[in-house]
Amino acid sequence: MATGEQKTFHRNKAMTKFILCSLIGIFMFFVTIPYNGKSSIPLDHITTIIRSLLGVYQKYVVLVVIVAGAILPFYKKTWNKTKLDLFFSIFKILGAICAVMYIWELGPAFLHENPNLFPFLFNTLCSSLVFLIPLGGLFLSFLTDYGLMEFIGVFMQPFMRKIWKTPGRSAVDAVASFVGSYSLGLLITDKVYQDGKYTKKEAAIIATGFSTVSATFMVTVAKTLGLMDRWNFYFWTCLVVTFIVTAVTARLIPLSRIPDDYYEGATPAPEEVIKKNRLKVALDSALETSDRSGSIPNNVWHSAKDGLRMICTILPTIMSIGLLGMLVALYTPIFDVIGLIFYPFTLLMQLPDALIAAQAMATSIAEMFLPAAFVVDSAIQTRYVVAVVSVSEIIFFSAVVPCILSTKIPIKIPQLLLIWVERVILTILLAGIIALIAF
Repeated sequence: MATGEQKTFHRNKAMTKFILCSLIGIFMFFVTIPYNGKSSIPLDHITTIIRSLLGVYQKYVVLVVIVAGAILPFYKKTWNKTKLDLFFSIFKILGAICAVMYIWELGPAFLHENPNLFPFLFNTLCSSLVFLIPLGGLFLSFLTDYGLMEFIGVFMQPFMRKIWKTPGRSAVDAVASFVGSYSLGLLITDKVYQDGKYTKKEAAIIATGFSTVSATFMVTVAKTLGLMDRWNFYFWTCLVVTFIVTAVTARLIPLSRIPDDYYEGATPAPEEVIKKNRLKVALDSALETSDRSGSIPNNVWHSAKDGLRMICTILPTIMSIGLLGMLVALYTPIFDVIGLIFYPFTLLMQLPDALIAAQAMATSIAEMFLPAAFVVDSAIQTRYVVAVVSVSEIIFFSAVVPCILSTKIPIKIPQLLLIWVERVILTILLAGIIALIAF
């Protein structure tokens, strides 16, 4: 076969993989279809079918995953590697104990009888996530491995620097977080930062502005708050609000004060600016990625394994830190007091149950799912704004904060807390305006 024919063959094969795999990923995550009287994305329908088939046995699947997640740090001998590792290893053990207590109805009765405690954490969150995240991981590779992210990144380059003060390649981080997970996004950010391709300020903006929960987590929030019939409206407005908030916080203290220096010891490698033939460059980048993407079954398997690892990490901390956050929220005035920071803004946006909404949003610093538990029965406007805040606030201690602190990105807990307050307030205002118009 001639060299030219070989190149044409490889390009056509790469093009086919790029188009077909991207379409599969887009279909699974973004196309709403009706099934069994409910309109939702295919990923959600598959999760529902699996849970229905398992019936009462699904709780044992959840238990196995939580116990495995508690054991893994000790098996890998990473449980005391740092103080944070020790802290979260302890809470994972506590999470496994909580799961055992729930299944066999051990411990204080109020933990079982209060629908916002064990029933919410185990049944609503863990029982959904245990299937949703691995399934999301299974199909995630179709969005991330075959050129779609690179294709989008080239077109986003002119906007990223002007709006978010970050390179065009950071669009890949943003998409990775929304369609994958904050852990995937942070992994990319930390590596690119240490390679000298992001400055300290750029890495901090990306880590605190784009590394939000994934679409699969958003499905759980939307399901909990009865928004799945408006899934595409919720997802896309949430994405827009999150990125607008990031554009603002990038210009506020503390992010604006972080120096534009590169990682110590790295060779600075600023991004090449593309000014012409953008479509050709975008397509070439996508096809190059598609061509070296390797075996589809292997990619799917590795992506699914990442999902399994993630639920082993997250589920135990939801049961322990989530429970602690719920207990503090229900039985102490701490979040009531913190919620007063946000009350003037929920009131300004004319949200029904404005004080309850403000106090619910305050709990997001502990765990992004917690606010949903307090507004399940509220009006649609309140449920929508809380659902957007849960995603756009980004900073929460059960998962994202330890992930950020475990990277080389130069940002500390006091700075993270200030960014969290800024993001919640800005999100209330933006999502509140959307709610006033849409509902």
